[in-house]
Amino acid sequence: MAWLRQTLAVMWINLQTLPGRLGSSVVAIIGIAGVVIVFVSVLSISVGFSSALKGTGFPDRALIMQRGSDTEMTSGIGGMEARIIQDAPGIRHEGDLALAAAELSLVVDLPKKAKADATANVPIRGIQPVSPKVRKEVSIIEGRMLRFGTNEAIVGKNAKAEFAGMNVGDTIVSGVNKWIVVGVFKANGSVAESEIWCDAQNLQSVYRRTNAFSSMLVQMDSADSFTRLKEWLEKNPQVQVGVQRENEYYASQSRTMTQIIDTLGYGIASLMAIGAVFGAILTMYTSVASRTREIATLRALGFNTLSVIVSVLSESLVLGGIGGMAGAIGAYLAFNGFQTSTMNFQTFSQVAFAFRVTPALFATGLIYALSIGLIGGLLPAIRAARLPISKALREL
Repeated sequence: MAWLRQTLAVMWINLQTLPGRLGSSVVAIIGIAGVVIVFVSVLSISVGFSSALKGTGFPDRALIMQRGSDTEMTSGIGGMEARIIQDAPGIRHEGDLALAAAELSLVVDLPKKAKADATANVPIRGIQPVSPKVRKEVSIIEGRMLRFGTNEAIVGKNAKAEFAGMNVGDTIVSGVNKWIVVGVFKANGSVAESEIWCDAQNLQSVYRRTNAFSSMLVQMDSADSFTRLKEWLEKNPQVQVGVQRENEYYASQSRTMTQIIDTLGYGIASLMAIGAVFGAILTMYTSVASRTREIATLRALGFNTLSVIVSVLSESLVLGGIGGMAGAIGAYLAFNGFQTSTMNFQTFSQVAFAFRVTPALFATGLIYALSIGLIGGLLPAIRAARLPISKALREL
């Protein structure tokens, strides 16, 4: 208890004298805050991207693709196979209607809204009349639903925000192909909000994919029906397909991109952290030098070495904590909710999403800042504890 009282007393004295070293302290805080801003903002891209994909899909829906295909873009299912799949056990029915939608996924090259001279591969999905019944999370927020059998289209709200010509009444032009935008939809923040939807038969005709689809999305009776559905389809010699839960498929689609962004974020932040650590070291060495007599006096009065070390580290941690909070708050205010789009390297199509500074990312940035403060204060703290008392007192 005596050691704890000594430590708390020294820490309190140390923190009370902090305003006297305001200049060097502010430099350390700014350096640490800069590291945290970059760290949190870069990782918020990863979090936003992965959230858009991982938030897509439901465990009681199954995505059926050609066996061996990793993405819808590389998958092909014939019309005859689609009809056989509709009869598989475990698929929910509304009367005689099987809730199984055969869809065609392609990309069209369209201009970005922010840069008129830049284009992007925007995903376009051909849907069937049953698709809205399967995708119940989708709702029209502007205009109306498309009429099947026509060249009308609806667009996701993120696609409207990112790409040109996506307002209701606009005409989407890709080569000689044209679709009239009649509505805008939302889908609980999922990747579907980056897509253009049109009639599947119209899209087949435009791209000469007669009676061919990319995948089938089916609503199961329940999440527990998955095994029965999967076994029946994979053992059926009439179809050559693989079956995944929809949410698991989209979660796997985010891995490559999030790994790239996370590696980049940690790499940049680590390089910047080296500079911030040196800044913290210089700040704390200055603090120790300015308090040489004070530290020597405390030790001459019987305060132990560990209390001195803890007191110096506490100042360094306080500076790190302030810098971390400032950086995390700055990143949140500047980037949270910022809308952008990027290439999904597994499908080679654009995904529009928003940066997300989550509480977990906020906490990670703060821990990163405290680590910088701890490392930066360690050597100065050891030096303070090793100061010869007699020599330090002669500096009076």
